[in-house]
Amino acid sequence: MTEFNPYTIVNRPLLTERSTILKEKFNQYVFEVAPTACKPDIKRAIQDIFKVKVVNVRTMNVLGQMKRFGRSQGKRVDWKKAIVTLGEGQKIDLVEQAG
Repeated sequence: MTEFNPYTIVNRPLLTERSTILKEKFNQYVFEVAPTACKPDIKRAIQDIFKVKVVNVRTMNVLGQMKRFGRSQGKRVDWKKAIVTLGEGQKIDLVEQAG
């Protein structure tokens, strides 16, 4: 069996307007995760990386959009999103930088 590496499961946090609202109202954080990751793996990875107590994990597969590049068409990559609910009083400090 291979060793568990949480950094291969969690790709990056998603900092959008909606994720900010979820964080403020429901103490939920949104991450882009590996497409093959399952809920228990995501829960364990978030707990290992950020040292917090995860209560619930919701996942969804996001289909890549069709985009035009001049005359030709292309498709963006499909990816997986996880919404992680933390326990009462738990918090993740994500550095939010304006682009």
